[in-house]
Amino acid sequence: MNYPILNHSVMNNNQIKKSCFYILIAFLLLPAGKANAQNQQSSIARDTLMKAAREIITSTPFCALVTVDSMGQPQVRTMNPFPLGDDMVIWFATSRKSRKVTEIRKNPKVSVYYADHTGAKGYVNITGSAVIIDDKELLVKMKRAYWENIPNWQDRFVLIKITPKTLDVIHYARGISGDPETNRASTLVF
Repeated sequence: MNYPILNHSVMNNNQIKKSCFYILIAFLLLPAGKANAQNQQSSIARDTLMKAAREIITSTPFCALVTVDSMGQPQVRTMNPFPLGDDMVIWFATSRKSRKVTEIRKNPKVSVYYADHTGAKGYVNITGSAVIIDDKELLVKMKRAYWENIPNWQDRFVLIKITPKTLDVIHYARGISGDPETNRASTLVF
């Protein structure tokens, strides 16, 4: 088969170079276009994804905090987060001597995973940057009732503040599920 775009007898050198350039660009963009079509972020409005994420988060009293230890190994623990604010910043309180505090000080990259596995509702995973906040006045403002039973809680606790970078969400009731080919969740970048 003879394709006119590559037929050297019809085209001069500049036309051949230009055609090859356009073909190269088309091939380079093809995988990116396919990936974008499969990423639900482009087809689901940001507000819809945020609302779906908030529904999962507010219905889940506990979550998992993932840090990285000094050997590069992920460490996961169950946490009781404070209620989420409008900015999607996540707050926790923990013992100032906890392993997670040491890990965050050495590597602030964390993930927080919310899911209720009693039913197939979905999940939210937030990646972000954590900082340790050692502010007794703020700690007192954020105090939880059950801390009264912990001796010297004001001296024992610090706060962890996580600023989100990305948010992945699956919410089956809202029809937000993973990519059919890769199962990748819809992702928002902050």
